[in-house]
Amino acid sequence: MNVVPDTSVVIDGRVSSTIEDGQFEGATISVPEAVVAELEAQANDGIETGWDGLEELQRLAELADEGEIELEYVGERPSAIERGHASEGEIDAIIRDLAEDLDATFLTSDVVQAEVAEAKGLDVEHISPETREVEVGTLTVETYFDDSTMSVHLKTGMVPMAKRGELGDMHYQKIAEDPLDEGTMDEYAREVVDAAKESPDGFLELSEPGMKIVQFRDYRIAIGRPPFSDGIEITAVRPIAQTDIEDYENAEELKERLLERQRGVLISGAPGAGKSTFAQAVARFISDHDYAVKTMEKPRDLQVGPDITQYTELGGQMAKTADALLMVRPDYTIYDEVRKTNDFEVFADMRLAGVGMIGVVHATRPIDALQRLVGRVELGMIPQVVDTVVYIEAGEVETVYDVRTEVKVPAGLTEEDLARPVIQVTNFETGEPEYEIYTFNRQVVTVPLKDEEGGPGSESGVDRIAKQEIEREIRSIARGYVDVELRSQDKAVVYVEEDDISSVIGKGGGRITDVENRLGIDIDVRTHDENPNYGAGSGGAGASGDGGTGGQAGQMVTPEVTSRHIVIPVDGNHGETVEVQAGGDYLFTATVSRGGEIQVSRGSAIAEELEGAIDRKDPITVVPSS
Repeated sequence: MNVVPDTSVVIDGRVSSTIEDGQFEGATISVPEAVVAELEAQANDGIETGWDGLEELQRLAELADEGEIELEYVGERPSAIERGHASEGEIDAIIRDLAEDLDATFLTSDVVQAEVAEAKGLDVEHISPETREVEVGTLTVETYFDDSTMSVHLKTGMVPMAKRGELGDMHYQKIAEDPLDEGTMDEYAREVVDAAKESPDGFLELSEPGMKIVQFRDYRIAIGRPPFSDGIEITAVRPIAQTDIEDYENAEELKERLLERQRGVLISGAPGAGKSTFAQAVARFISDHDYAVKTMEKPRDLQVGPDITQYTELGGQMAKTADALLMVRPDYTIYDEVRKTNDFEVFADMRLAGVGMIGVVHATRPIDALQRLVGRVELGMIPQVVDTVVYIEAGEVETVYDVRTEVKVPAGLTEEDLARPVIQVTNFETGEPEYEIYTFNRQVVTVPLKDEEGGPGSESGVDRIAKQEIEREIRSIARGYVDVELRSQDKAVVYVEEDDISSVIGKGGGRITDVENRLGIDIDVRTHDENPNYGAGSGGAGASGDGGTGGQAGQMVTPEVTSRHIVIPVDGNHGETVEVQAGGDYLFTATVSRGGEIQVSRGSAIAEELEGAIDRKDPITVVPSS
């Protein structure tokens, strides 16, 4: 009897088990070279099924040595083109053709292969894929954990490390003396993957060439292999605390808020601060109070009860998961790790569809979580998407913000006609507003209402924003250096070069009046000679109107023209005043932002000159201001 197995049944290990059951005893097993090539390619890519298949071939060789079967390799290795079309059935067709040429029984655990082979008249033996559920004991990786261990970090050639301690006081420390060799690491990795496949307590969350993520009991285990990583690496993470919402500050108020109606909540904090632990406590609490709760996670590692179904990406997209969940209609959904733009968009879509949403977000300050929505969600919709921000630090609820919209004059401005929709961010515990977010001079600004620096005499958030906007407006008009002094919330003095006075004020004061009306601030325009701080370390030694640079070398730059700005990237000089030149001619003076760029609003006189220079292909250079 001659038997030709395909790749699926070799990977499954069912060829050797069938022989051991006596079904193919004494048969000739003809393994196609195409099967070997597929298994070899998978193993080289770090795909576990490739290694499983190669191990099965070794078992077949042992059975041949014992005289149980005859083993031979037949056919030719597929070409690169055929391998590239493997998903389209090219390799399967080669294997079926070999079975037909040898008049052999075609052995497969792939139902599609079996149907096609029968349609072509082959003698087919279809074996259903083996499903095994075995009791798996303690993994070797687990033995590195103690009661205070949050994560274990193992890598080829390195000493085992772990993060141990209490929430908010974790330490990365050695937990053994000797480094691990590659053979040991490979053994650990295989043990983890096999446990995930064989045990009902585990599953493969992600399986890509070079990376596997396993959820096994309470452990999330990531396994990296070359070429994705520079050595075999295993990172195992386990939650070290399970809490109830009553364990947190403001628990009663938070409970009432969550049960009052379906909310949009962002749970924020730094990595390891305890965000997911708090999210788990919230999930259990609302589930116990007659709300249907689901989760959206990748990977799925929240520790919740069996009554809360945990979903991951559907077809590789959380948007598809959201579509499915909208059919299920949960009351609340816990979205673990809202990071990318499409995550925020999915979160917003579900919230606006009426689902209560609780998202877990990385942020180093409470306000940062909310700012991550700016630009991703229309500004006026933010309070409808997120009405509560909870900031976790060292395992405790540090800050809770209430988010709502009010039409008002922003704090620090006085003109009634400057009223606009303002997002107020209020401290939930004190009831005091701490931030306002609104559109100011076509820009979205987040203004702290309290002094964040805490030092005497430091500018308030409103003052800083007002000063920046005045500088932006005047620099779009003036050619020389601009200095702004804010005298009060509604008065400012602008110092410019003498040659710029007329252009800044405009005919009959029209230009400066337009600026005052836009900003709601009275502006007095003076020359630098009238500035008592000029030349006294204030950075006032600006360029003259003729743009003389004293022959300093300039940095060639390539401006980027967007719909609203011309952005000039600058290497270095962050926070410094520089001159921008086109073809060697002075254009204007500006300050380089901390992000290393200069922005010019399109539509201004300066922007028009700059765009003209770009169109003429004049070299644009940036020179430190003398």
